[in-house]
Amino acid sequence: GLARGPVEAIAACRVRAPEIATSLSRDGVRVGRASHRLRNPANAAPEWARPILEAYQTAPSDRAPRAVALPDGRSGYVEPILVKPPCLTCHGDSLAPDVAARIAELYPEDRAVGFRAGDLRGVFWAEFRWPN
Repeated sequence: GLARGPVEAIAACRVRAPEIATSLSRDGVRVGRASHRLRNPANAAPEWARPILEAYQTAPSDRAPRAVALPDGRSGYVEPILVKPPCLTCHGDSLAPDVAARIAELYPEDRAVGFRAGDLRGVFWAEFRWPN
């Protein structure tokens, strides 16, 4: 993690974040995270969550979590991820050269830099069916 330094954290996050999402996505529940500026293209938002992500971008004063009805009796839930100061180590305006190099190596299509504290980083989302 970050305690071992940001370069190590990048590698750990690359493996652990998908493992966490997979471990929580079971019993008909799917979870993930997405952004309008992706680091990993595999984290694109599901189609139903994209309008909410866009709304969070265009209306910063209305970033309350949202629930939506989905087809087949399923529901979706989305909440914003806001940039905190520690996030800037890997997502800020100016990255340390070793951090920038590791990100470029692991994520050649990275668009997840240039953020400032308080910016919208993306969303957490969940898709599920309410128990009967």
